[in-house]
Amino acid sequence: MKRRLNVFLPPEVGLQLAEVAAVKRVSKSSLVAVALTNFLSPEMAERRELAAIRRMEKLIREFARLERDQAILIETLALFIRHYLATTVPVPEEHQEAARAQGRARFEQFIEQLGKHLQRGTSALADIYARLDATDPAAPPTNGAGVAS
Repeated sequence: MKRRLNVFLPPEVGLQLAEVAAVKRVSKSSLVAVALTNFLSPEMAERRELAAIRRMEKLIREFARLERDQAILIETLALFIRHYLATTVPVPEEHQEAARAQGRARFEQFIEQLGKHLQRGTSALADIYARLDATDPAAPPTNGAGVAS
């Protein structure tokens, strides 16, 4: 025995349902019944679960790459700071204002170069990975952005 059920659908879904029913020459009720049966079946639930697992595994890999990239960036910055502090001589008091002005100018140049680099879409990190890949034959091949292909 069939049970009556009232369902409210968005207009575009209702139109799509009517079109498919007309093309297939079946009732809208039978289309909805088949769709719900498929959606609620254990096989479909299993498929959805597998799809969710695949997406989660992909996100886990992407997150691991982000963690690795962040570790590389932090280590690079730490090494640069250590090198800078070890090799830079203090500026005498009478030259400090000129040094600050030169520092501001250099920083502006840096920001300009960074902007151009980002606009071009090039990646210094990809260059680093390419160099590492070229020197380490055991490294997995990457797609140019450090991502294993």
